[in-house]
Parts: sequence; structure tokens; C-alpha cells
Amino acid sequence: MEPYEIVGQPLTLWLAPIGTAFPLVDADPAGDWKLVGTSGTRSQNEDGVTVQHQQTITKARPGGATGPVKAFRTEEELMFGLTLWDVTLEQYLLALNSNELTTTAAGSGTAGYKQLGLSRGKEVATYALLARGVSPYGDGMVAQYQVPRCYQSASPSVVYQKGTPAGVALEWTSLEDLNAASEDLRFGAMVFQHQAALP
Repeated sequence: MEPYEIVGQPLTLWLAPIGTAFPLVDADPAGDWKLVGTSGTRSQNEDGVTVQHQQTITKARPGGATGPVKAFRTEEELMFGLTLWDVTLEQYLLALNSNELTTTAAGSGTAGYKQLGLSRGKEVATYALLARGVSPYGDGMVAQYQVPRCYQSASPSVVYQKGTPAGVALEWTSLEDLNAASEDLRFGAMVFQHQAALP
């Protein structure tokens, strides 16, 4: 038996407008789902995708006790981070609040060009996020994180230098889904395939 629970593959990310239906684990993302990185995982650096489950816990320690007797979770966050080796404006715009990309075609004696505004403004763009990888339950099975609401929270510094790919460090932080069916689904769900479809 193979140790499928040991997973050594990067995650592939897609973004879509909030409210977009998540694909089933045995279906390809389609429609409004847009791949992060022109070539998906081949547009990421070798550090892969980081999934962070952050929390802040406060402890209650009575005057007559030396140890805490109760804990309260006061904050929690779910974040996905990666560095894109992809500075096409179609991908760079993710760092710039998904500003509108305009394209001007070449004309007689004038070059064609694409333009992206550098100011992000007051409003923060939000997305649904799908992060897909390998399931720990079997060969060829899919695992995915389904995040209904998030925003790009990194402040990337892009370094252009000789001999090293320019990278855009991006991070998406989850926002609570106020329409979630239960409290534990506020940040979405992990959906890991464990069986193949029946014929």
C-alpha cells in the first residue's frame, strides 16, 4: 500500500467572482474560474503555496491558580501565499486590486501595448478562491480548498535583477462568509476526494 497521506505536490490556485459555484473534485474548474499564473504551478517559485491557519488565543488564569483554566479564541485567519514568477500584466494585476487592464493594438508606425494602473484606491477587490492539489486518500484523487470570500493582502516588492526570475509575492486572506450554513464553514471548506466515481 502506498503512503498516499504523504503529499509532495504544490497547489494550483484559481480566482472567481464571489458567489461562483465551486467545481466538484472530479471536474475541471470552468466558466469564471481564472488560473493564478499563466501556467499554474509552473508559474510559481519552488516554495509552493503556503496555507496558514492563524489564531490568537487568550488564557484565563485565576488568582488562585498557576496555570490557565480556560482559553478563548479571539481572532483567526486563513491565508494562502505564493510567489509568482509571472509578471504579465494579466497576472500582475492581482497585486494591484485587479485594476482594469487595457490593450492598445499596434498601428501604422506605433507599437501595441497593454496598460495597468498602479494605484489601488480605497476599495478592496474580493474573490472566491479555489486551491487544488493531490488528495491524501489515493492515487489520482483531488483535494481542494474552497474559500467563498477573500482579498489579496500582501504588499509585494518585485525585484528585477540579473539571473533571477522577477517574483510577485501574493497572499489571499479569507473573509467570513456571512451566508455560511454553519459556524465552521465561515472560511469555506476542505474537500478531499477519497473514492472514485461509480460507473
